[in-house]
Amino acid sequence: MKTIRKHSLRGVLFAFAFLCWHQQLAGQVQKVQNQPYADQKMYHVGFSVGLCSEDLILKHTGATTPNGEVWFAEIPSYSMGFTVGFIADRYLSQYLNLRVLPTLYFGEKNYVFKEQTSLKEYSTTIRNNYLSLPILLKFNAQRVNNYRPFVVGGAYVSSELGGVKNQAVRLKGFDYGLQLGVGCNFYLPLFKFCPELRFSFGLRDLIDKERKDLTDNDMRKYTNALASGKSRMISLVLNFE
Repeated sequence: MKTIRKHSLRGVLFAFAFLCWHQQLAGQVQKVQNQPYADQKMYHVGFSVGLCSEDLILKHTGATTPNGEVWFAEIPSYSMGFTVGFIADRYLSQYLNLRVLPTLYFGEKNYVFKEQTSLKEYSTTIRNNYLSLPILLKFNAQRVNNYRPFVVGGAYVSSELGGVKNQAVRLKGFDYGLQLGVGCNFYLPLFKFCPELRFSFGLRDLIDKERKDLTDNDMRKYTNALASGKSRMISLVLNFE
């Protein structure tokens, strides 16, 4: 019995050692790399398409209207928008690139205003289109065969295209903030395909209080209810480089 147990233990140890050796050997097997020098180009360009979802972080004034109403607002649901952009990339080092990404965002926001006491509601959907200019640093991990994870971070400025008038909410035309993202480079035979999840954090209060565009004074109560609003956005971007 002891002999059987001894041989069984040896078999288990041998199998474990063989498995470890096999895993180590498999990790050393190199596949044929597509575009092995793609990341060493001093400059390269590309384009991106994707989906985005816009939001505003709202703060309220608690202002009371002449008839005693107090209104609050929220964006209870998110609408998918579309984004398309251009990529200009500058090689800095083996693991670092500088990127300039002029991008168009097409989206909308769904506002719901509620009166505190009567619970009356007013809903409106306002379309917002932006031209954004992010300047980002891209930090690349070590390449493994035909994929390479990365993170990006930096700042952006954006300008609204064709602001809508006579609406309950009007946003200022200029914004700035921070962007962070994570993704992975996939090296295909003809180009790099790089899906990326990107987060934008606006730093400026976008609520326009100077509403000379309003022709209906009753609409002012909605603007007066908002103390500030800062933009947030999540984008799923497909980069082709």
